Amino acid sequence: MILVTGAGGKTGRAVAAALTTKGAPVRALVHREEQTGAATALGAREVCIGSFDDAAALARAAAGVSAIYHICPNVSPYEVAYAGAVIEAASAAGVRRLVYHSVLHPQVEAMPHHWNKMRVEEMLFASALDVTVLQPAAYMQNILAGWREIAEAGIYRVPYPVESRLSLVDLDDVAEAAALVLTRQGHGGATYELAGAAPLSQIEVAQALSEALDRPVRAVAEPIEDWEARARAAGMGEHQRETLLKMFRYYARHGLVGNPRVLTWLLGRAPTTLAESLTRMFTRTRV
Repeated sequence: MILVTGAGGKTGRAVAAALTTKGAPVRALVHREEQTGAATALGAREVCIGSFDDAAALARAAAGVSAIYHICPNVSPYEVAYAGAVIEAASAAGVRRLVYHSVLHPQVEAMPHHWNKMRVEEMLFASALDVTVLQPAAYMQNILAGWREIAEAGIYRVPYPVESRLSLVDLDDVAEAAALVLTRQGHGGATYELAGAAPLSQIEVAQALSEALDRPVRAVAEPIEDWEARARAAGMGEHQRETLLKMFRYYARHGLVGNPRVLTWLLGRAPTTLAESLTRMFTRTRV
């Protein structure tokens, strides 16, 4: 039995589905009761409900499992504390194997949520657990957060220069890699950078959208102040806003570029391209 934490989120759901496809029994830890149906539909044999700050819930979730895949909610201010609680629960339950969902280039202190994941990696290396760290790039699927404007106005809007080059990765590739390292021997002690093919400028992303939709889409750099105003109006919390603003400023200065060779080796094939990912996403959503 493999425990997937954060199984109510998009990454946890994808990893649970990939493990089920490989025939691995999954126990899903979700935060709310209404998420249990989705976890069961993905093939989870067991579902536990609880939060990362509930030691009793973590103890129930970790009891009797052979491995844990841990992912914290995105841009959480409690990343380090939550990971510490999971490590404690795993150790108390006698679980030896843990795969941690980190991020591409966690060494960058200028991006606090990356830096927090580095602190978690440090904690894991100091533990007695058999650890594998996955460091994925931003998901290709995140592009569709701006779907309405892409579809209605032909505008792909980003809060940094359109020339900024970023490595992306398909979520399903990440989930497949996670399932592989959880179900095969020989990955303990490894840290794997998970990036798709060549890094893309936002102009190239817009071109891929144009080709997938067969209509023009152009990349537009939004002033960062405008993004912040929209995020505030939408109810985004201060911590998340400030963290993302720092990330956007870093992207503007440096981009974020990874290498696809490790993911290619893990999957035994070339990583999914943005064009392939967009085609699959549009097919799934019947765009």
